[in-house]
Amino acid sequence: MRTFSPKPGDITREWHVIDAEGAVLGRLATEVATVLRGKHKPIWVPHLDTGDFVIIVNAEKIAMTPKKAHDKMYYRHSGFPGGLREERLEQLIVSDPERVIRLAVRRMLPKNRLGRAQLKKLRIYAGPSHNHAAQQPKERKLSQRSYPLANA
Repeated sequence: MRTFSPKPGDITREWHVIDAEGAVLGRLATEVATVLRGKHKPIWVPHLDTGDFVIIVNAEKIAMTPKKAHDKMYYRHSGFPGGLREERLEQLIVSDPERVIRLAVRRMLPKNRLGRAQLKKLRIYAGPSHNHAAQQPKERKLSQRSYPLANA
């Protein structure tokens, strides 16, 4: 039996809307990464982009424990001596909630051209509205919605 490899005509892309309100960051990111890669489809192959588009709304309302919000740090470096910058999750979620989710999803995708192409199919919005109604996105539910101690 020959190995199946999907042709460009076999790949159909759909749009999904995921509401991040009360969702745990890591569980949300794994679900989104799975849809972006196309692993939820029977035609998935690891070397092709067979995934769908994902729209995330209410990014500023993700769930986290108070300890995680205070202790989790995000680092970036300018490349110059002494150029290390660090920011806490609680600060970053206030200033740029889209970046928190984008970083979590990006780190779950392949670290190559394929992963960068898959990440371009992700749209994140801090509020409840988005401007992709013309694409007729489908609502996608997450399996587990929240922490018992979320946002305590």
